[in-house]
Amino acid sequence: MSKPQQTMRTPLGKVRGLGSAKHGAGHFITQRVSAIGLIVLVPWFLISLIGAVRGGYDGALAWVADPINAVLTLLAVGTALYHMRLGMQVVVEDYITKHSTKNVLLILNTFICVVLFAAAAYAVLKIAIS
Repeated sequence: MSKPQQTMRTPLGKVRGLGSAKHGAGHFITQRVSAIGLIVLVPWFLISLIGAVRGGYDGALAWVADPINAVLTLLAVGTALYHMRLGMQVVVEDYITKHSTKNVLLILNTFICVVLFAAAAYAVLKIAIS
């Protein structure tokens, strides 16, 4: 006869099927999806930006003013900042033990990413519109 397997999970945890974090693998999947987006966007951004800079300042302005490049640039910046926010959130949650410090750092993490994206969006749109 086989012995029944012992588990450390509570009966409620077995029924819900969630881990100790109580929200499943959503954060993990979101970070991986943003990484896949960056695999495509970052090489495009670097290669096309290098080509635009070869045309000098006016060439770079013309490159950013192109609607497709403007949208893809904002998408690349937004995805990179979102991916950074998710990664920093994990670091803060894992290594900061004081509850108040953890909350302040998580709020700052989100705030800084939003401000950086707003600045990037303003810069790109200002060039693209004018």
